[in-house]
Amino acid sequence: MDYSLWPGQSYPLGATWDGKGTNFALFSENATGVDLCLFDEQDRETRISLKENNHFVWHGYLPNVGPGQRYGYRVYGSFLPHQGHRFNVNKLLIDPYAKAIAGDVIHDEAIYSYPWEGDAEDLGFNDLDSAPYMPKCVVIDPRFDWEGDELLRIPMHESVIYEIHVKGFTKQHPDIPAPLRGTYSGLAHPAAIEYLKSLGITAVELLPIHAIYINQGHLVGKDLHNYWGYDNLNYFAPYSGYSAKGKQGEQVQEFKTMVKALHKAGLEVILDVVYNHTGEGNHMGPTLSLRGIDNASYYRTLEDNPRFYMDFTGCGNSLNVCHPQILKLITDSLRYWVEEMHVDGFRFDLASALARELYDVNNLGAFFNIIHQDPVLSTVKLIAEPWDIGEGGYQVGNFPLLWSEWNGKYRDTMRDFWIGQESSVGEFASRFTGSSDLYELSGRKPSASINFITAHDGFTLNDLVSYNEKHNEDNGEENRDGDDHNRSWNCGEEGPTDDPEIIALRERQRRNFLVTLMLSQGVPMLLGGDEMGRTQQGNNNPYCQDNEISWFDWSLTQSNRDLLEFTRELIAFHHNHPVFQRRNWFQGREIHGSGVRDILWFNPDGMEMTDEQWNNDYVKALGIFLNGEELEQVNEKGDRILGESFLLFLNAHYGELEFTLPERLQLWEWQVIIDTLEPRFLTAGPVYKHDAVITIPERSLILLQRGLSVPPPPPKPVVSAAKTGKNHN
Repeated sequence: MDYSLWPGQSYPLGATWDGKGTNFALFSENATGVDLCLFDEQDRETRISLKENNHFVWHGYLPNVGPGQRYGYRVYGSFLPHQGHRFNVNKLLIDPYAKAIAGDVIHDEAIYSYPWEGDAEDLGFNDLDSAPYMPKCVVIDPRFDWEGDELLRIPMHESVIYEIHVKGFTKQHPDIPAPLRGTYSGLAHPAAIEYLKSLGITAVELLPIHAIYINQGHLVGKDLHNYWGYDNLNYFAPYSGYSAKGKQGEQVQEFKTMVKALHKAGLEVILDVVYNHTGEGNHMGPTLSLRGIDNASYYRTLEDNPRFYMDFTGCGNSLNVCHPQILKLITDSLRYWVEEMHVDGFRFDLASALARELYDVNNLGAFFNIIHQDPVLSTVKLIAEPWDIGEGGYQVGNFPLLWSEWNGKYRDTMRDFWIGQESSVGEFASRFTGSSDLYELSGRKPSASINFITAHDGFTLNDLVSYNEKHNEDNGEENRDGDDHNRSWNCGEEGPTDDPEIIALRERQRRNFLVTLMLSQGVPMLLGGDEMGRTQQGNNNPYCQDNEISWFDWSLTQSNRDLLEFTRELIAFHHNHPVFQRRNWFQGREIHGSGVRDILWFNPDGMEMTDEQWNNDYVKALGIFLNGEELEQVNEKGDRILGESFLLFLNAHYGELEFTLPERLQLWEWQVIIDTLEPRFLTAGPVYKHDAVITIPERSLILLQRGLSVPPPPPKPVVSAAKTGKNHN
């Protein structure tokens, strides 16, 4: 086919179809030339040289080229690795702004810019053509009937987040047709949505769905794949491997259909995004996209030796967020997912790396300033994973306004408390009440804290109470990968057991963790499958396990069915009581005249905690009063919100303890709603009043709801010495 190339425009970047033809635009500051490569149905390639270059953007317009056209780029320039330049025209490259990508990278020597043989390592030049082994970009038709769909904008403090993998969630679901399992369509299926709605969550947080490098070299030959998807090839295209409708652009329509269906059910969609590095790896990695387009511009290289990369991520490279064009790439991608794909928010993987303008983390840097003033991005949910592996990378509590954070300190504190490790009551109290020590001074609210016990990276909840050590042998790295410090406890035996006492303790511990999570201030995040006892067989790093280790098992034992129903009740309970979703910080004082402060902390004997006890590492039992009448909150009409009040007794000790109702709370009846010794909520739990003593078994908790006021108990009769027959002389 003969192509007539017009000059076209330098904006927008990527391939843009206007109904009559397609404009192609690619940024490369150091290239000497760019070929647009078009592929027909037989994979025959036509190269068209882009002659126009405006502000380092190479561009051209092809009339009569439209949706479905597959393409890529070849970029000319110097191959001087010591200077940071790795141009190689023999390598077909993925457009960073491509909206759809068909297929996966096939691992072969041809995708590398250097030959595998010889002593030159990455300094050698490889002239093998990579096109047969590369996926192809696809021109798309962006039109879609959203039928009035808009972002849901559920308030952050009302949110309950559910972290799942698109494929793993539905791959084995018996009520979803086999062709749809593991796909966007599977997640949009009524059976999947019905389950999510019944659970009570408000948002699904999806592990990366951007186009990924799935067949990484170190996994080839092991029947393993990059399952989690944290090695991107592109930041605009939904991964075609999760598509049931097709890979030639249909995946874009399918993703939009999924979002629309989830929104219709009242569920938000949050994407886990990876703008800190790409799948091209370190200097020995393949040349797939940015490395061949303009390595020196897109990546952070060492100033004194640009052959090598700064690596704040542990994945071989870091994007150059010091460069304005790379900042533009990131923000263009984010806006695209909000405006064109209707995504409600983002969780930023290793977000500290995005704040490294030079070497140190600067959380008031250019990236955050851009987000803060952007009229689109400043209004969606922004969640940081507030660490990277570089020096000073642990930044929990240090992100700016508008941002929430995965609160790793919450996770560690709650694990330590319930497994019996040393941790102060003061630390527990700070995390339970929303971590004001981390977020209040920056002007943020309790919703800045994304609370979690488990996440995709680490043990599931079931494995947290079933294993002392990681068991990652299936990953092919001799169990060297994954974290060695899990803050886990197997309750007496490693892995599966038939011991009824150990099983009962594990089940109780699961409920202890879930109740603590849902009653804490902040935004609870539940790892998908924890509500049904999902296990990864002790693997705490199943990033490469695209199999039954990672997929949901929908065949539930009776114990796991009970856990599922308990979790549903617990999430509904959380939603129904505003005292567990406070917008503002506790004041520790009486606000509206109820006569009792908004929160009180007690010892088992009913006395308030002392200053000395707050710093005691061995206190494993406490009582917490949460006053539903002291919320200092109003509804959308400005009316004051009133809620129920609760008393929580926690015993993480290895023996049973007796708790006494605090004197100032003896004016009311208190009914037990939750007892983690029991598999379900209590419909008619015991009622306590006056100075009642309540026995709490080891490693369990109870939650009591305030009921009717009661008259004070009659005074105890004074017994005279004469009647007792005792002589006091």
